[in-house]
Amino acid sequence: MLKIEHLTKTYDQYKAVDDLSLHIERGHIYGFIGHNGAGKTTTLKAVAGIMPFDEGKIIVDGKSMKSHALECKRVMAYIPDNPDLYEYLTGIQYLNFVADVYQVSKQQREQLIQKYGDLFELTSDLAQPISAYSHGMKQKLAIIAAFMHQPQLILMDEPFVGLDPKASHILKQLMREHCDKGGAIFFSTHVLEVAEKLCDKIAIIKQGKLIVSGKTQDVIGDESLEDVFLELEDDDNANETY
Repeated sequence: MLKIEHLTKTYDQYKAVDDLSLHIERGHIYGFIGHNGAGKTTTLKAVAGIMPFDEGKIIVDGKSMKSHALECKRVMAYIPDNPDLYEYLTGIQYLNFVADVYQVSKQQREQLIQKYGDLFELTSDLAQPISAYSHGMKQKLAIIAAFMHQPQLILMDEPFVGLDPKASHILKQLMREHCDKGGAIFFSTHVLEVAEKLCDKIAIIKQGKLIVSGKTQDVIGDESLEDVFLELEDDDNANETY
């Protein structure tokens, strides 16, 4: 579903992402782990087509992001770590706007808005302006919008931040169902326990470089993901809280 080949992104001689290669297959939830500034968000934005990159290839469903960006974006959705929504719109107006962009039929959008709105207990708030939403409500709205056009690939940057335990549980269920139906998910997280239990595969990035990747069980072995992650970090970084 997604092939990242030798991806490199440089900011003023600093390599935020350095020769990174990952392959994400259909049916897999792929976790992307690293400390702040490791290059996770830069990678996700490059894959989403909203940030140019210097070297390498990004192939989505067999198409190049550089030469066929629109076709790539049609089959994916991206949830940023801090949803920047159109706050002058109401929740329902925003969802209809997203549905219009992806040409979702009236009948289908109504069904999906009802389904996901009820799941995340947001239906009664959809008539309110987004400016009145809490961070958690904005996060829920961004998640609903991402699922609106039933994308094949979903990119998520710290999707559980701001969600209450019930919403987090629902999102994990939706992620698993999406991949069980043949979709793929590539997401970053600091919640290592979630990554360990939820992900089919994981990749750990440090200072822009991929340092380990593979099936979750193969990567962690008899340890916990937290133990493996901290062992791969420098002593200074190991003292931080993740």
